[in-house]
Amino acid sequence: MQRRFIIFINPISGTQNKAGLKELIQRRLDEHGYHHQFLDTNKEGDYGFLPNKIEADRITDLIVCGGDGTVNQVGASLLNVDVNVGIIPMGSGNGLAFAAGIPKASRKALDVIMQGKAAYIDAFYINNLFSCMLCGLGFDAQVAHDFAKQSSRGLSSYIKQGLRNFFITKPYPFRILIHGIEIQTEAYFISIANSNQFGNHVTIAPKASLSDGLLDIVIVNKMNKLNMVYSLLKQVRLGKVQQVSQKGFHAKNIQYLQTASLAIHNPSMAPLHIDGEPVATHKKFQVDIIEKAFRLIQA
Repeated sequence: MQRRFIIFINPISGTQNKAGLKELIQRRLDEHGYHHQFLDTNKEGDYGFLPNKIEADRITDLIVCGGDGTVNQVGASLLNVDVNVGIIPMGSGNGLAFAAGIPKASRKALDVIMQGKAAYIDAFYINNLFSCMLCGLGFDAQVAHDFAKQSSRGLSSYIKQGLRNFFITKPYPFRILIHGIEIQTEAYFISIANSNQFGNHVTIAPKASLSDGLLDIVIVNKMNKLNMVYSLLKQVRLGKVQQVSQKGFHAKNIQYLQTASLAIHNPSMAPLHIDGEPVATHKKFQVDIIEKAFRLIQA
Protein backbone atom coordinates (compact mmCIF):
# COMPACT_ATOMS: atom_id res chain seq x y z
CA MET A 1 0.00 0.00 0.00
CA GLN A 2 1.40 3.38 -1.00
CA ARG A 3 1.99 5.78 1.86
CA ARG A 4 -0.50 8.60 2.35
CA PHE A 5 0.32 11.50 4.69
CA ILE A 6 -1.32 14.11 6.88
CA ILE A 7 1.04 16.87 8.04
CA PHE A 8 0.50 19.23 10.97
CA ILE A 9 2.76 22.28 11.34
CA ASN A 10 2.38 24.22 14.59
CA PRO A 11 2.75 27.89 13.56
CA ILE A 12 3.94 29.04 17.01
CA SER A 13 6.49 26.30 17.75
CA GLY A 14 10.13 27.38 17.61
CA THR A 15 11.60 30.04 15.35
CA GLN A 16 11.99 28.07 12.13
CA ASN A 17 10.62 29.37 8.84
CA LYS A 18 7.36 27.44 8.54
CA ALA A 19 6.92 28.24 4.83
CA GLY A 20 10.35 26.79 4.09
CA LEU A 21 9.56 23.70 6.13
CA LYS A 22 6.29 23.15 4.28
CA GLU A 23 8.11 23.43 0.94
CA LEU A 24 10.75 20.95 2.11
CA ILE A 25 8.16 18.36 3.14
CA GLN A 26 6.08 18.86 0.01
CA ARG A 27 9.11 18.46 -2.25
CA ARG A 28 10.25 15.24 -0.54
CA LEU A 29 6.81 13.65 -0.64
CA ASP A 30 6.26 14.70 -4.25
CA GLU A 31 9.55 13.04 -5.21
CA HIS A 32 8.09 9.72 -4.07
CA GLY A 33 4.64 10.40 -5.46
CA TYR A 34 3.07 10.18 -2.01
CA HIS A 35 -0.38 11.66 -1.50
CA HIS A 36 -0.32 14.29 1.24
CA GLN A 37 -2.40 17.01 2.84
CA PHE A 38 -1.52 19.77 5.29
CA LEU A 39 -3.89 20.46 8.17
CA ASP A 40 -3.84 23.29 10.69
CA THR A 41 -3.13 22.70 14.35
CA ASN A 42 -5.67 24.18 16.74
CA LYS A 43 -5.28 26.05 20.01
CA GLU A 44 -7.84 23.84 21.73
CA GLY A 45 -5.79 20.73 21.05
CA ASP A 46 -8.88 18.88 19.84
CA TYR A 47 -7.96 16.21 17.32
CA GLY A 48 -10.85 13.87 17.94
CA PHE A 49 -11.72 14.00 14.25
CA LEU A 50 -8.49 12.26 13.27
CA PRO A 51 -9.44 8.56 13.64
CA ASN A 52 -12.38 8.90 11.25
CA LYS A 53 -10.39 11.01 8.80
CA ILE A 54 -7.46 8.60 8.82
CA GLU A 55 -9.77 5.72 8.03
CA ALA A 56 -11.79 7.59 5.38
CA ASP A 57 -8.71 8.97 3.57
CA ARG A 58 -6.69 5.74 4.01
CA ILE A 59 -3.89 7.67 5.73
CA THR A 60 -0.81 5.61 6.60
CA ASP A 61 1.42 8.29 8.13
CA LEU A 62 0.96 11.43 10.17
CA ILE A 63 3.73 14.02 10.55
CA VAL A 64 3.72 16.38 13.54
CA CYS A 65 5.92 19.46 13.16
CA GLY A 66 5.99 20.93 16.63
CA GLY A 67 7.05 20.38 20.21
CA ASP A 68 6.09 17.89 22.90
CA GLY A 69 2.83 19.72 23.59
CA THR A 70 1.64 19.35 20.01
CA VAL A 71 2.71 15.69 19.89
CA ASN A 72 0.79 15.14 23.14
CA GLN A 73 -2.42 16.64 21.73
CA VAL A 74 -2.27 14.70 18.48
CA GLY A 75 -1.11 11.46 20.11
CA ALA A 76 -4.00 11.47 22.58
CA SER A 77 -6.40 10.97 19.66
CA LEU A 78 -4.48 8.05 18.12
CA LEU A 79 -4.96 5.24 20.64
CA ASN A 80 -5.80 2.04 18.75
CA VAL A 81 -5.55 3.89 15.42
CA ASP A 82 -3.67 2.17 12.58
CA VAL A 83 -1.26 4.95 11.59
CA ASN A 84 2.45 5.74 11.89
CA VAL A 85 3.50 9.00 13.56
CA GLY A 86 6.59 10.95 12.54
CA ILE A 87 7.97 13.98 14.35
CA ILE A 88 9.87 16.98 13.04
CA PRO A 89 10.93 18.57 16.35
CA MET A 90 10.26 22.29 16.57
CA GLY A 91 9.60 22.89 20.27
CA SER A 92 11.66 24.18 23.15
CA GLY A 93 12.45 20.73 24.56
CA ASN A 94 11.50 17.99 22.06
CA GLY A 95 11.97 15.32 24.70
CA LEU A 96 10.01 12.55 22.99
CA ALA A 97 11.69 13.10 19.62
CA PHE A 98 15.18 13.09 21.11
CA ALA A 99 14.42 10.01 23.25
CA ALA A 100 13.44 8.24 20.01
CA GLY A 101 16.69 9.25 18.29
CA ILE A 102 15.06 11.80 15.99
CA PRO A 103 17.47 14.63 15.13
CA LYS A 104 16.67 18.31 15.57
CA ALA A 105 17.51 19.30 11.98
CA SER A 106 14.33 19.19 9.90
CA ARG A 107 15.96 17.56 6.85
CA LYS A 108 17.43 14.77 8.97
CA ALA A 109 14.18 14.32 10.89
CA LEU A 110 12.39 14.00 7.56
CA ASP A 111 14.95 11.36 6.54
CA VAL A 112 13.93 9.35 9.61
CA ILE A 113 10.27 9.64 8.62
CA MET A 114 11.05 8.44 5.10
CA GLN A 115 13.47 5.66 6.05
CA GLY A 116 12.96 4.83 9.73
CA LYS A 117 10.91 2.06 11.30
CA ALA A 118 7.64 2.53 13.16
CA ALA A 119 7.31 0.83 16.54
CA TYR A 120 4.75 1.06 19.30
CA ILE A 121 5.57 3.29 22.26
CA ASP A 122 3.83 3.54 25.60
CA ALA A 123 2.11 6.56 27.10
CA PHE A 124 0.26 7.10 30.37
CA TYR A 125 -2.72 8.74 32.01
CA ILE A 126 -2.46 11.06 35.00
CA ASN A 127 -6.00 11.61 36.30
CA ASN A 128 -7.28 10.69 32.83
CA LEU A 129 -5.05 13.30 31.16
CA PHE A 130 -2.80 11.90 28.44
CA SER A 131 1.00 12.09 28.54
CA CYS A 132 3.38 10.53 26.05
CA MET A 133 6.67 11.75 27.46
CA LEU A 134 7.00 13.05 31.01
CA CYS A 135 5.06 14.90 33.63
CA GLY A 136 6.24 16.50 36.84
CA LEU A 137 5.09 17.92 40.15
CA GLY A 138 6.97 20.68 41.93
CA PHE A 139 10.02 22.61 40.83
CA ASP A 140 10.12 21.65 37.15
CA ALA A 141 6.39 22.24 36.82
CA GLN A 142 6.74 25.73 38.27
CA VAL A 143 9.42 26.42 35.67
CA ALA A 144 7.00 25.25 32.96
CA HIS A 145 4.24 27.52 34.30
CA ASP A 146 6.54 30.56 34.41
CA PHE A 147 8.07 29.77 31.03
CA ALA A 148 4.62 29.66 29.41
CA LYS A 149 4.06 33.28 30.46
CA GLN A 150 7.17 34.56 28.68
CA SER A 151 6.95 36.39 25.37
CA SER A 152 10.13 34.60 24.22
CA ARG A 153 10.00 30.80 24.47
CA GLY A 154 13.53 29.85 23.45
CA LEU A 155 16.04 27.74 25.35
CA SER A 156 17.68 30.78 26.97
CA SER A 157 14.33 31.88 28.40
CA TYR A 158 13.74 28.39 29.81
CA ILE A 159 17.18 28.35 31.45
CA LYS A 160 16.51 31.78 32.95
CA GLN A 161 13.25 30.61 34.52
CA GLY A 162 14.94 27.45 35.75
CA LEU A 163 17.72 29.35 37.50
CA ARG A 164 15.31 31.86 39.02
CA ASN A 165 13.13 29.10 40.44
CA PHE A 166 16.08 27.05 41.67
CA PHE A 167 17.01 29.70 44.23
CA ILE A 168 13.49 30.20 45.58
CA THR A 169 11.97 26.72 45.36
CA LYS A 170 11.03 24.84 48.50
CA PRO A 171 10.19 21.15 48.98
CA TYR A 172 6.57 19.99 48.85
CA PRO A 173 4.98 17.28 51.01
CA PHE A 174 3.85 14.20 49.11
CA ARG A 175 2.29 10.87 50.00
CA ILE A 176 3.00 8.17 47.42
CA LEU A 177 1.37 4.77 47.08
CA ILE A 178 3.37 2.38 44.91
CA HIS A 179 3.37 -1.43 44.87
CA GLY A 180 1.11 -1.38 47.93
CA ILE A 181 3.61 0.63 49.97
CA GLU A 182 2.75 4.08 51.28
CA ILE A 183 5.60 6.56 51.53
CA GLN A 184 5.56 10.08 52.91
CA THR A 185 8.28 12.51 51.90
CA GLU A 186 9.15 16.11 51.21
CA ALA A 187 10.53 16.57 47.71
CA TYR A 188 11.55 19.39 45.40
CA PHE A 189 9.95 17.55 42.52
CA ILE A 190 8.65 14.23 41.28
CA SER A 191 9.14 13.22 37.64
CA ILE A 192 6.95 10.55 36.06
CA ALA A 193 8.81 9.56 32.93
CA ASN A 194 8.06 7.47 29.89
CA SER A 195 11.02 9.00 28.04
CA ASN A 196 14.45 9.36 29.56
CA GLN A 197 14.62 13.16 29.52
CA PHE A 198 12.98 16.52 30.15
CA GLY A 199 14.05 17.63 26.67
CA ASN A 200 17.12 19.13 25.01
CA HIS A 201 18.95 15.90 25.97
CA VAL A 202 18.69 16.76 29.70
CA THR A 203 18.34 13.27 31.14
CA ILE A 204 16.41 12.58 34.34
CA ALA A 205 15.54 8.87 34.01
CA PRO A 206 18.50 7.18 32.30
CA LYS A 207 16.97 3.67 32.38
CA ALA A 208 13.64 4.73 30.89
CA SER A 209 12.35 3.00 27.76
CA LEU A 210 9.54 4.19 25.54
CA SER A 211 8.17 0.67 25.22
CA ASP A 212 8.86 -1.41 28.34
CA GLY A 213 5.41 -1.12 29.94
CA LEU A 214 6.87 0.78 32.89
CA LEU A 215 7.05 4.35 34.14
CA ASP A 216 10.27 5.65 35.66
CA ILE A 217 9.61 7.63 38.85
CA VAL A 218 12.29 10.04 40.04
CA ILE A 219 11.76 11.65 43.45
CA VAL A 220 14.17 14.45 44.34
CA ASN A 221 13.89 14.60 48.11
CA LYS A 222 14.53 17.50 50.44
CA MET A 223 18.25 18.26 50.73
CA ASN A 224 20.79 21.06 50.59
CA LYS A 225 20.51 22.72 47.16
CA LEU A 226 24.20 22.36 46.37
CA ASN A 227 23.84 18.71 47.21
CA MET A 228 20.80 18.58 44.94
CA VAL A 229 22.89 19.74 41.99
CA TYR A 230 25.48 17.05 42.70
CA SER A 231 22.81 14.39 43.20
CA LEU A 232 21.06 15.27 39.95
CA LEU A 233 24.32 15.10 38.00
CA LYS A 234 24.99 11.71 39.56
CA GLN A 235 21.44 10.61 38.70
CA VAL A 236 21.95 11.54 35.05
CA ARG A 237 25.16 9.52 34.77
CA LEU A 238 24.68 6.65 37.19
CA GLY A 239 20.99 6.51 38.07
CA LYS A 240 20.07 3.00 39.22
CA VAL A 241 16.53 1.73 39.59
CA GLN A 242 15.82 0.85 43.24
CA GLN A 243 13.40 -1.60 44.77
CA VAL A 244 10.41 0.00 46.45
CA SER A 245 10.94 -0.19 50.18
CA GLN A 246 9.57 1.95 52.99
CA LYS A 247 12.65 1.18 55.06
CA GLY A 248 15.49 3.37 53.87
CA PHE A 249 13.35 5.48 51.57
CA HIS A 250 14.82 8.67 53.03
CA ALA A 251 18.35 7.27 52.99
CA LYS A 252 18.80 8.48 49.43
CA ASN A 253 18.58 12.05 48.17
CA ILE A 254 17.05 10.80 44.95
CA GLN A 255 14.74 7.82 44.73
CA TYR A 256 14.52 6.11 41.33
CA LEU A 257 11.73 3.56 40.90
CA GLN A 258 9.82 1.77 38.15
CA THR A 259 6.15 0.86 38.13
CA ALA A 260 3.13 0.56 35.85
CA SER A 261 0.92 2.62 38.18
CA LEU A 262 1.02 4.76 41.31
CA ALA A 263 -1.04 7.21 43.33
CA ILE A 264 0.24 10.56 44.59
CA HIS A 265 -1.32 12.74 47.28
CA ASN A 266 -0.36 16.37 46.87
CA PRO A 267 -1.77 18.25 49.90
CA SER A 268 0.05 21.53 49.26
CA MET A 269 -1.01 21.62 45.59
CA ALA A 270 2.46 21.47 44.05
CA PRO A 271 2.20 22.66 40.43
CA LEU A 272 1.89 20.16 37.56
CA HIS A 273 3.15 19.98 34.00
CA ILE A 274 2.35 17.36 31.38
CA ASP A 275 4.83 16.96 28.52
CA GLY A 276 6.24 20.39 29.34
CA GLU A 277 2.90 22.20 29.27
CA PRO A 278 1.47 23.80 32.45
CA VAL A 279 -1.69 22.10 33.69
CA ALA A 280 -3.98 22.77 36.67
CA THR A 281 -2.89 20.72 39.66
CA HIS A 282 -4.91 18.57 42.08
CA LYS A 283 -4.57 17.13 45.55
CA LYS A 284 -4.73 13.53 44.35
CA PHE A 285 -3.34 11.81 41.25
CA GLN A 286 -3.74 8.34 39.84
CA VAL A 287 -1.14 7.45 37.22
CA ASP A 288 -1.41 4.42 34.91
CA ILE A 289 0.64 3.22 31.95
CA ILE A 290 -0.91 2.86 28.49
CA GLU A 291 1.00 0.09 26.76
CA LYS A 292 1.43 0.34 22.98
CA ALA A 293 -0.32 3.70 22.78
CA PHE A 294 0.65 4.55 19.19
CA ARG A 295 3.31 3.79 16.55
CA LEU A 296 6.21 6.23 16.36
CA ILE A 297 8.68 6.32 13.45
CA GLN A 298 12.12 6.11 15.06
CA ALA A 299 15.73 6.32 13.98
